[in-house]
Amino acid sequence: MSEELRAAAHLARGIRRRRRRGLMAPLDSAATGSTEIVDVGGRLHALRLERNLSIRALAALSNLNVNTLSLIENGKTSPSVSTLQQLAQALQVSIAAFFETEPPRKSLVFQKSGQRPRAAFSHGVLEDLGAGMTLHGGAPLLVVLEPHADSGPTPIVHTGEEFVYCLEGHVTYVIGNERYLLDPGDSLLFEAHLPHRWGNATNLPSRSLLVLCPSDENDRPAREHFGSG
Repeated sequence: MSEELRAAAHLARGIRRRRRRGLMAPLDSAATGSTEIVDVGGRLHALRLERNLSIRALAALSNLNVNTLSLIENGKTSPSVSTLQQLAQALQVSIAAFFETEPPRKSLVFQKSGQRPRAAFSHGVLEDLGAGMTLHGGAPLLVVLEPHADSGPTPIVHTGEEFVYCLEGHVTYVIGNERYLLDPGDSLLFEAHLPHRWGNATNLPSRSLLVLCPSDENDRPAREHFGSG
């Protein structure tokens, strides 16, 4: 048996033991590297939907019973290793895919220059400015702030997300009770429903790239920020 199958078998046995005892406790961290609950049925459901497969279509591809798949997806039964093998082949994934947990959704990402995930490609280097958080329907703006300019005492709130990348000078954002000082090369990405204010507390102008991404087409976040747009 391969290492992958041995690990899957160990995890499946652990899940069955916990369900026989009437609880779904976190799996052994030695086996999984974490103490997070592994929802195999939920992962199966997500993988099936990602491939636009109905439960009947997956049953046909995997040679498994529709009722069996339904019980697995709803957490009513735990699959054996051989069942996981059949499902993995049908979905064209490794068995390990059933034991992966989704990372928690981020609502804010603050990155200092030089501390981002980087990847080299044939013509240069890419830096991940979002760290897993995504933007939708963004409108990019180049913002120049005069010395000691700010958005005022009232926090700004709007739909969607907001991304700031400091190009020159210094920009300060206050989000909730946290203050973020952006130096050149620093970036900030956050959900815009979080109350926020911005300012330039220095004696020199600042330049930054601002991307506003409202989720409501009737929302006008530029108006909230600058009284225009």
